[in-house]
Amino acid sequence: MDKGRWRRLASAAGRSITVWAVSTVTMLVLAGVLPDFRLQSPSGDSATRIAVTAAAGAGVFGLLSALVWPLLVRTLLLVPAFVLGLLVFFLNGSLLLIALRLNPSGHGDAAPETAVVVAAVMSAVASATGAALAVRDDDAYRRRLYRLADRRRRRGAGRPGPSTPGVVFLQLDGVGHDVLREAIDRDLMPTAARWLDGPRPTHRLTRWRTDWSSQTGASQLGILHGTNHDVPAFRWYEKDTQEVMVCNRPTSAAELQRRAVAYTGDGGLLTVDGASRGNLFGGGADELALVLSVAARRGRDNRSRAGYFAYFSDPANAVRTAMSFVAEVFRETGQSTRARLQRRRPRVGRGGLYPFVRAFATVVERDVVVAAVIGDMLAGRNAVYADLVAYDEVAHHSGPRSRDAERILERLDRSLALIEKVAEHAPRPYRVVVLSDHGQSPGETFLTRYGLSLGHLVRAGCGLPVPRKVRRTHSGAEARTAVRAALRRPVEARGERYGPEHHRSEPLVLASGNLGLVSFPDVAHRMSREEIDRRHPALLSTLANHPGVGFLLVRSEEHGGLVLGAHGAEVPLDRLDDEHPGPLADFGPGAAAAVRRTHSFPHTADIMVNSWYDPVEGEVLAFEEQIGSHGGLGGAQGHPFLLSPLTLSAPAGAETEPVGRDSALVGRDSALVGAERVHEVLRRWLGECDGPQVPLPATPDEQAA
Repeated sequence: MDKGRWRRLASAAGRSITVWAVSTVTMLVLAGVLPDFRLQSPSGDSATRIAVTAAAGAGVFGLLSALVWPLLVRTLLLVPAFVLGLLVFFLNGSLLLIALRLNPSGHGDAAPETAVVVAAVMSAVASATGAALAVRDDDAYRRRLYRLADRRRRRGAGRPGPSTPGVVFLQLDGVGHDVLREAIDRDLMPTAARWLDGPRPTHRLTRWRTDWSSQTGASQLGILHGTNHDVPAFRWYEKDTQEVMVCNRPTSAAELQRRAVAYTGDGGLLTVDGASRGNLFGGGADELALVLSVAARRGRDNRSRAGYFAYFSDPANAVRTAMSFVAEVFRETGQSTRARLQRRRPRVGRGGLYPFVRAFATVVERDVVVAAVIGDMLAGRNAVYADLVAYDEVAHHSGPRSRDAERILERLDRSLALIEKVAEHAPRPYRVVVLSDHGQSPGETFLTRYGLSLGHLVRAGCGLPVPRKVRRTHSGAEARTAVRAALRRPVEARGERYGPEHHRSEPLVLASGNLGLVSFPDVAHRMSREEIDRRHPALLSTLANHPGVGFLLVRSEEHGGLVLGAHGAEVPLDRLDDEHPGPLADFGPGAAAAVRRTHSFPHTADIMVNSWYDPVEGEVLAFEEQIGSHGGLGGAQGHPFLLSPLTLSAPAGAETEPVGRDSALVGRDSALVGAERVHEVLRRWLGECDGPQVPLPATPDEQAA
C-alpha cells in the first residue's frame, strides 16, 4: 500500500476518532445536566469507569446510526415522509436506548423522553464536528465527494462520467427579476452577486415575461415540456369533463403533462439522462423525486417521495432538518405575532397549520431537493431541474419585499453556494443556471379592501343572495399540496365536480391570484357576451365598473374576443396592441398579445376577470388570501429572470443586463416572452453543452400514458 493511501486512511481514522471523542464528551456533559440520564450504577462508579461507559456508549450509538439507520428508514418508507421527519427524534432516542443496553458496562440508563434529547444533541454535535473537520481539510472533503460519486456511478451500471458539461437548472420559485436585482445590490445574496457583478463575472441576468397566467403551473409546464397551451389559470373549470383543474393537484398535473407530451410530440426537456426534483412536472426525466405529476400513482410507479429516503437515511441529516423545522415553526410564530401587534398592513392570517406548512417548504423540501441535486451532480447526470419553493410560500403571506422573505433569499443563496462547491468535485463540469417561473406583485386582498369576495360580487351582479358570512379563498401555494403529498393525505379537492344538476344556472367563481374565472356549469359551451347579458343583464357592467377590477375578457358573437373596462369601455380584442392598448393600458407592453392567446384556449372561462393594478405602486388586488400574489397581469408577477453562465449563448433578443453592470436598465420591455420561449432557450443551451439534442420524441407508450 503506497504512502498516500496510508495518509488518507490515517486522516479518515483521525476524523472518526475526533468525532467519537467529541460525542463521548457530549454524553458526559449531558449525563451531568439531565437528571434522568446516567452513566453509572446506582451505587456509584469511579470517574474512569464513567468515562469508559460514555466512550463505549458513544461508539455503539455511532455504529448503530451508521448501520441500522438506513435500514430503518428504508423500512419506514411506507410511512408518510412528513411523519418520518417528525419521528426522527423518537427513532434516534430508541437507538440510544439500544446502545446503552448493549454497553459492556451495563451501567448506562435513561428515561425514554431523555433519550430523545440526548440522541438529538449527540447527532447534531457529531454532524457539526464532522462538517467542521471536512471544511478544514479540503483534500478530505474532495476525496469524500469523489467516493460518493464513484459509489453512485457503480449503481448506475458503472458508466464513466462524460467529459462534456452537464446543466443544473435551479428554479427559485416566485422570485421576480427586480427582487433578485435588489437582493444582489443589498448584498443579501453574495453568491449571486459574485456571479453577476464580481471582479470576474461568470453569469448574465436576463428578464423575461410570462404569459397571462403568471403562475408555476403554466410557466413550469411550458419550460419543461415546451407548451402551456390551454392552461388559462392556476385553477379553471372544464365544461366537457365537468371538473375543476388545479395545477398543484397530482391528478391534474399528470393530465396536463400528458396533454403537453401529446401536443408537442416531445418527451420533455430532461429526456436524456435527466432528473426532476421538487417540480410539478417530470419533464421527461427518468429520475424523479418530489414530483407532483407522479404523486397520484400507486405502488412502484410512484417515485415522487424517493428523495425523502435518500435524505433521511442519514441520521445527522434527519436530526439537523428536524431541529431546523422546529426552529422555523417558532420563527414564523414570532414573526406573525410581531406583525399582528404592530398592526402591519396589508396582512393576512398566518395561524392554524400555516407555520408547519412554511417550515416544510423552507426547511424540509429545501434540504431534500438540494441534497437530491447534489446527488445528481455527483452521479454525473446530464440535466437536472429543481424547484425551490421557499420564497414563494413566505412571500404570499409576508409580502414579496418583507424582511421574512429577505431572510429566505439569504438561505437560498447559501444553497447556491453549496451547489457551486459541489460542482467543483463532480465527475463532469456543470453549468449552473438559476431562473424563476414568475414574480410576485404586492397588495392587499380584494376581500380586505372591499369587504366582499369576487364570488360575492358575481352573485350580486347575478341578483343572487350573498352570504353574510365571508368564506376565505384558499391559497394556491405549491407547498400546501406538497405537504399533503408527503403525508399521503388525499390531495384531490372535494366537491369540485359540477354538472347541470349542481345549483342550476349559478356561476362558479375560481381565483388564481389576481385573476378570477367565472363559469356557468349548466351551459356546455363558452357563453358569449350576448348570452350572459340575456341571462344576467347587470353582471358584466357590475364587474367592469367595480373599482377593484381592471378589465374583463368575454367572447362576443359579433366581435370574437372582447375586452371590457370601466365606464362602458368595450374594445374588440383584435383591435388592441401595444400602441392602442385600450383598457389594458396600465398593464404594460404585451398585455394585448397575452390576453389574445388565452382567448384562443378551449377551456377559457366564460368571464376572465383581471384585478385592478396600480402601475405607480406596482400593487394588485388578490382574489385569494395573499398579500404577495401572482396569476394574472400587473406588475412584478409577470417578470421573472434567467441567471445564466457566460459560457452559454445569450437568450436571443432578450433584455439582458451588461456583465458587471453598474447602472439601471435603460429599456424595460423584454423580447423573451412566454415559458415556451424559455424552453427553447434551455434546450439550445443543452445542445451547446455537446449533449444529445432534446427534447426527444416521446415513445408511443409515453404518448399513451
